[in-house]
Amino acid sequence: MAPTGMGARLGEEAGAPAGGKGMAPAQLEVTQVKSAIGSKPKHRGTLRALGLGRIGRTNILPDRPEIRGMIARVPHLIEVGEAPAEETTRT
Repeated sequence: MAPTGMGARLGEEAGAPAGGKGMAPAQLEVTQVKSAIGSKPKHRGTLRALGLGRIGRTNILPDRPEIRGMIARVPHLIEVGEAPAEETTRT
């Protein structure tokens, strides 16, 4: 959390530019490549939380630590790549 006396507002990180303008946040393109049949229930839940559920389904997600943590739990079921900057919709 940002220090309160350093000019950072509540909910903003200390290194983030003020106003939220500038570079768009990085996005990840996550694609399910393997079936969840036979996997642990927690792994299936993680796939659902990532917006996946069928082989070949792709979702564009923000590159944040909580998303990276979910990806780290199911790397054997998904492929991850960087999404193009202009693309922000799900397919």
